[in-house]
Amino acid sequence: MTHADLAFVGGPVFTANTVRARTDAVAVRGGRIVAAGRDAVDPLIGPGTEVVDLGGRLLVPGFQDAHVHPVSGGLELLRCDLNEATTEDEYLQAIAAYAASHPDEEWILGGGWAMSAFPGGTPTAAALDRVLPDRPAFLPNRDGHGAWVNSEALRRAGIHRGTPDPADGRIERDADGNPTGTLHEGAMTLVNRLVADPTPQFLREALLAGQRYLHAYGITAWQDAIIGDYADLRDQGEIYRACAADGSLTGRVVGALWWDRTKGLEQIPSLVERRERLSGGLFQATSIKIMQDGVAENFTAAMIEPYCDGHGHATDNSGISFVEPAVLNEAVAQLDALGFQVHFHAIGDLAVRQCLDAVEHAIARNGRSDHRHHIAHLQVVHPDDIPRFRGLDVAANMQSLWATLEPQMVELTLPFLGEQRSSWQYPFGDLLRAGAVLAAGSDWSVSSPNPLAAIHTAVNRQAAPGYEEGDYEPFLPEQAIDLGTSLVAYTAGSAWVNHLDADTGTIEVGKFADVVVLDRDPFAGPADQIGTAQALQTYVGGALVYSTP
Repeated sequence: MTHADLAFVGGPVFTANTVRARTDAVAVRGGRIVAAGRDAVDPLIGPGTEVVDLGGRLLVPGFQDAHVHPVSGGLELLRCDLNEATTEDEYLQAIAAYAASHPDEEWILGGGWAMSAFPGGTPTAAALDRVLPDRPAFLPNRDGHGAWVNSEALRRAGIHRGTPDPADGRIERDADGNPTGTLHEGAMTLVNRLVADPTPQFLREALLAGQRYLHAYGITAWQDAIIGDYADLRDQGEIYRACAADGSLTGRVVGALWWDRTKGLEQIPSLVERRERLSGGLFQATSIKIMQDGVAENFTAAMIEPYCDGHGHATDNSGISFVEPAVLNEAVAQLDALGFQVHFHAIGDLAVRQCLDAVEHAIARNGRSDHRHHIAHLQVVHPDDIPRFRGLDVAANMQSLWATLEPQMVELTLPFLGEQRSSWQYPFGDLLRAGAVLAAGSDWSVSSPNPLAAIHTAVNRQAAPGYEEGDYEPFLPEQAIDLGTSLVAYTAGSAWVNHLDADTGTIEVGKFADVVVLDRDPFAGPADQIGTAQALQTYVGGALVYSTP
């Protein structure tokens, strides 16, 4: 008998085959699971077998993040990282400290500030000038849909009262029309086009830093939601290809090639060429990312009805559809015919509908496929569109960490959506009941990549311990989903979206041993403590890629 290389015993194993499926031991040989259940595993334990005693802790399949930006997250970790600060004063102190310790950097780059820290969600150049009067700064916020710049950056970019807003963005202005220091969406390009591209070596360091960070949260595979030039991010496709070739990439990655919304259908041949050139080993560039709208907080999410003015009255602004629907329909149909998966960004109910319409158009032209198109974010979904997900085989890609009340939601979103639309937010329970495939992701560096914190919010509709930003009631608790369902979404569901389900996503014989040892069994404790669980050890193909210090 050939003994196992690795065995996990002494604790429960959540297999993710169903929301309640469990076993009690796992054996691994050659990177794959060869037995499950103590009766089958015990005979495979020999003198050379590494035995991991779970001690009652839970073993789960490796988490898979279906929408994440590891290079952007890694760049923030290596630059001026504002994610740990919470107020304007703390941000300014962090920026001043970073600038003082990096006197030779021409531009101060980084980001991670929260809109809720500033009146109206818009920081000012005047505030930034107090700590950076002479060097330009470009600092995107946590969601990547806006940037804080100082007067020197505005001066270098030639942005002034007479500068028109780009078609896909907005320059924040005072009552006299003067730019105030926040650039929304496509307006960011007016400044970031001046910033020198990071070197390939620095991008590599950022990717590997991001990978280490994800592994520490038990994430073994992911879909990188932008492979291309966007905001201050430069195309990292070649970096992924090189890291996959030299073995430094240890996660299993699907890359979503960026659909450049300043171009049209003429870019499709280049996307086909990039797919063939970049794909290899653990990196497969088989998805296309189409960002159909912006975000609700800056009124660029595309809505069926106009935004409210904060007092219940309709405005003349319904947000922005970045890709004109006729072009979107034709693009998705052509991409689908070429074998691409389409990964949509849609926040507003109009954007969600337009994405579903595009998939419906593709099916009408091409017939059904197994490309597994998916829509990420799904903040506002019109009830009429809920059953369409299952009908069109479109997966619902949840960022469930956001489905909670916090200052950004309470102050910058609810007043401007109105009561009815506010009740349509993050309808994960309705999508589940309608039979949609649920996948899950974090959108890191927009928000924490911690799957257990996101799962906690999906179950409780409240922030996990340590993630609270105030004392709030559960947010639309009728849209909560149970722990088992949320775990399956973050494992088997995302594996399905990533076309990795034949070999990963569940714990069963024949699949890769991509598994995570948690520090407890969240099923055994109260629901309001789910988010306190942590990853202790992360394995990819039976190889240890993270162990808690």
